[in-house]
Amino acid sequence: MKRLPLIALLVLASATHAQAFDDKFRQLDELLPTPSDTRTASGAPGHAYWQQRADYRIRATLDEARRAVTGSETITYHNDSPDTLAYLWVQLDQNMFRADSDNRRIASHPSRDAWRSGGTPFESARFLVESAKFDGGFKIASVTDRSGHPLRTTINKTMMRIDLAEPLKPGARVAFDIAWRFNVPETTVLGRRMGFERFDKEDKNDLFEIAQWFPRMAAYYDAHGWQNKQYVGDGEFTLEFGDYDVELTVPADHIVAATGELQNAGAVLTAAQRERLARARTAGKPVVIVTQQEAEANEKQRATTMKTWRFKASNVRDFAWASSRKFIWDAQGFRKDGTNVLAMSFYPKEGNPLWERYSTQAIIHTIAEYNKYAFDYPYPVAISVNGPVGGMEYPMISFNGGRPVKDKKTGELTYSKNTKYGLISVIIHEVGHNYFPMIVNSDERQWTWMDEGLNSFMQFLAEQAWEDHYPSRRGEARNIVDYMKSRNQVPVMTNSESVTQRGNNAYAKPATALNVLRETVLGRDLFDFAFRAYAQRWKFKRPTPADFFRTMEDASGTDLDWFWRGWFYTTDHVDVSVDGISEYTVGTKDPEIEKAWKKAQHDLEPVSVTDQRNQGTLPRRVDSHPELKDFYNEHDAFTVTNRDRNKYNEALGDLDDWERNLLKEGKHLYLVDFGNVGGLVTPLILEITLASGKKYVERIPAEVWRYNPKKITKLIVTDEPMVALTQDPNWETADTDTSNNSWPRKAVPSRLELYKTERDKDNLMRDFNEKLKKVDK
Repeated sequence: MKRLPLIALLVLASATHAQAFDDKFRQLDELLPTPSDTRTASGAPGHAYWQQRADYRIRATLDEARRAVTGSETITYHNDSPDTLAYLWVQLDQNMFRADSDNRRIASHPSRDAWRSGGTPFESARFLVESAKFDGGFKIASVTDRSGHPLRTTINKTMMRIDLAEPLKPGARVAFDIAWRFNVPETTVLGRRMGFERFDKEDKNDLFEIAQWFPRMAAYYDAHGWQNKQYVGDGEFTLEFGDYDVELTVPADHIVAATGELQNAGAVLTAAQRERLARARTAGKPVVIVTQQEAEANEKQRATTMKTWRFKASNVRDFAWASSRKFIWDAQGFRKDGTNVLAMSFYPKEGNPLWERYSTQAIIHTIAEYNKYAFDYPYPVAISVNGPVGGMEYPMISFNGGRPVKDKKTGELTYSKNTKYGLISVIIHEVGHNYFPMIVNSDERQWTWMDEGLNSFMQFLAEQAWEDHYPSRRGEARNIVDYMKSRNQVPVMTNSESVTQRGNNAYAKPATALNVLRETVLGRDLFDFAFRAYAQRWKFKRPTPADFFRTMEDASGTDLDWFWRGWFYTTDHVDVSVDGISEYTVGTKDPEIEKAWKKAQHDLEPVSVTDQRNQGTLPRRVDSHPELKDFYNEHDAFTVTNRDRNKYNEALGDLDDWERNLLKEGKHLYLVDFGNVGGLVTPLILEITLASGKKYVERIPAEVWRYNPKKITKLIVTDEPMVALTQDPNWETADTDTSNNSWPRKAVPSRLELYKTERDKDNLMRDFNEKLKKVDK
């Protein structure tokens, strides 16, 4: 411990280490686009904001035997931009399933080491074989104007350009027709967000989840122009809002779930089913519309006739549907504030008892929680479908995986804890996508994190509201640590198709960043107000990353450029180390006190080994000749003299009352050195433990690093001696190395497992003579 004048301590605490300066607080103006009359500097849509629109009238038929869809559509495209358009771009996403697609051509095998060692999963080998044989992609029969005249088109892989007979002027609209068909891929074989599932071992039925199933208008907007990047697989979709009128013709014994409201229930449902559906709207728990008994009866037959289901949807950006005779269907209404929705679940018997218990409840819970942080759910239905797709979102409808398993011997259906919470979580996530990006319509082809990251953060909030200690995978800072310190990373602000470790990068890291921003940087009140402002500003519009960053700063009243730069534009991580602590107390100037303090410090010094060994063994001359002792044998450097007292009294006479009182405070001061090992600047959260056992937390904003982002010294003032200090005691900043967070250092507990060495591991003779076991087929 040292004794210094107060002014010296303040100067020392503010000093920085002389190192090369790296400005972590540099503003983002150099990276963000210049504000304009369409997108303001505050992050809000500008007075000249515009957005295109596309309306669809679709008629399609499901050929169950051939597993194919045939359809025709009329697209009415509204040019609300200030630009004259000579051509239009249409997305042909099914072309990704062509054997010669970019998705197939650029695929690289992630487990090359396994291949080189002679092994690969059956599924990988099957995909390689089947993707080369599958006749996938759109077969475009015709593209014509409303009079039936062919339009000139150019197909470029997953995009089609339509050359207009006359340029489309601002404020004008054009309508045209497209006829097409495609073969539906088997999801578990060829993958990717849609397809069919076969139940050959059960009842010889199929379950169809159909999406990216019709030629859709590409987006044209102010910040990018035409969004005509190829659909390679990871960059999802950005689309225009519009109204849909869709007729789906399917086998007569199929049940169909789709975006929008069913228009002809009388033609496709029994009287009993219509009565149940009406009752579900005001029910307090899910009502079964199509029972398991009815579904099992459907499974045993094959209709020879077809039925047409008609749906309408207003102001949506896409349309998806599912169809199967296996479907059980339950529903429950939810009405609050501006939301009046019918939550519905469709699932085969293989999904029970899990789905009948949790699916519709999870839908309602999602809407209730997301409404709190964003806006009231505006659509009339919200649907969760169980099928082969593990998790995928579309307006008003989502495809979700997760089922119980059947015991081979007893036939009993059970599910694990992971399956239960995995189901609840995926439904929250996919239904939550109705908000981001189905309504807050970000460009997923550019930025995966803008929909997946924001939605994963909202999912985390909804999961916490489900029950105590919900096992959330993403959101908590401690869960992202391993990724943050890994080497194979790219910044969050990376185009969707170039992202590595997609789940961590586009889902977990931005979700964690927003949770850190909410809990540690801004606080819940400021964050929630700003986040809701963003959702409200951009619902049914198309925001960019700059609009999100700027809105969060504008509505919270906080400069967050350092936060966006660190978390979104770099691969830095948080690792703050406590490098050293120096203890000081303020000098009182009173010689009685100060010299006594100095003597106490001197007495605490270790006795030299020479003095220890001389003690009692070495005769001293002054002991045998006491006449040699004088004044200096009775006094030492710690003796208070009258001169000391006079000087002190003179000094007190020159001080004001407040200055005298400050000398008597008796504060304990500590200069704490911190190092930023990880490079990502962060607030300091310091848990301080005093000699009395009292603990308290002191929160220091990230701006403490503004003059030196590598090393800082912070002055801590306490009323009594400090005995311990811990940085980030609750693991809320994603610090990747907590072993250097404490003073005094804490030992890191671990476990050493002992095991027996396996001898004679490779014994061909023994293996050859091993008794054959029967195979359970």
